[in-house]
Amino acid sequence: MSDSFHNSKIRKWFASSPPVKWGMRQLRELLIGALRQGPIPQHVAFVMDGNRRFARSHKIETVEGHNLGFEALARILEVCYKSGVKVVTIYAFSIENFKRSKYEVDALMEMAKTKLCQLAQHGALLDRYGAAIRILGQRELVKPDVLEAIDKAVLLTQKNKRAILNVCFPYTSRDEITTAVRKTVIAYSKPHPPPLKRPFSETHITRNIRAQLLSTVPEDAPPQDQGSRPASPSSSKELNPSDIEHSSAASTLMNHSDKSEATPAMTYPDPENITAATLTSNMFTSDAPPLDLLVRTSGVERLSDFMLWQCHQSTSIVFLDCLWPEFDLWYFLPVLVEWQWQKKKLEERERGRLRYKLD
Repeated sequence: MSDSFHNSKIRKWFASSPPVKWGMRQLRELLIGALRQGPIPQHVAFVMDGNRRFARSHKIETVEGHNLGFEALARILEVCYKSGVKVVTIYAFSIENFKRSKYEVDALMEMAKTKLCQLAQHGALLDRYGAAIRILGQRELVKPDVLEAIDKAVLLTQKNKRAILNVCFPYTSRDEITTAVRKTVIAYSKPHPPPLKRPFSETHITRNIRAQLLSTVPEDAPPQDQGSRPASPSSSKELNPSDIEHSSAASTLMNHSDKSEATPAMTYPDPENITAATLTSNMFTSDAPPLDLLVRTSGVERLSDFMLWQCHQSTSIVFLDCLWPEFDLWYFLPVLVEWQWQKKKLEERERGRLRYKLD
């Protein structure tokens, strides 16, 4: 037992020595540069699972396990952004996590305040790689002081345009989908704005033609002598009361048509136009590229209500048998290499199908 402990101390001392650290750093840069030679996933999501189990197995406080998990996140973010990943989405806090003990929930909230500020401050990790923080989730469930820290972190990084860090906090995918459906229903319940006045109106054209026909002299009317005097008004044919009634009814009908034309009936969007793309445009990740890769640590093989809508037929889902604080480049590198191999294989298959169609 003492020999094992002694060997462990020697390994830690050797790994922390400056020459070894420098060599490992150079090796990391070399491996990341090699990764960049192939296709890189543009959107990667992480379920950071295993902080509490890591703390229990190492006999440390649960909060300390979450702190070590944040250090692992910083390492992985650096690998992602150096490799060329544009969007990283992390499952930081589930709505279901509010069911945990008040001590742990409060500790997680305090840690979120501190760590978000550390990530967003000038010269820190996100600032170096031009990444902006975006918070996805239900803001009304978060305390005001935590919201203030969140908004400050978002404000500090809003000018960064090269990459994005989506922090799902507090979040569940079912809640996101419900919110997207609600937005879609609201949008399709609003009537279209009234159309602009039409340049050609059937009512106006019909009325003008009738007025011209009535003002012209009928062809069978007897011609008048040039020297004859025009008929006096008293000699003209008197209007029949029934004609007056018909004229009044026609005028009323024309006025009614004018009113109906001035106030057209309201029309609503056709619900048949609602598609999957409509809901996607109302998701929290609407402006992000499609999800290419989802990684979950701790050996648990389930999504836990995370990114259910974003996972599509081409999303690679990987479950790793390591706890999140242990996750680093050496676990992530095989995942990226496997993704690149699968991507190239898929592209070759598509090219083969295209050649078959052309032939």
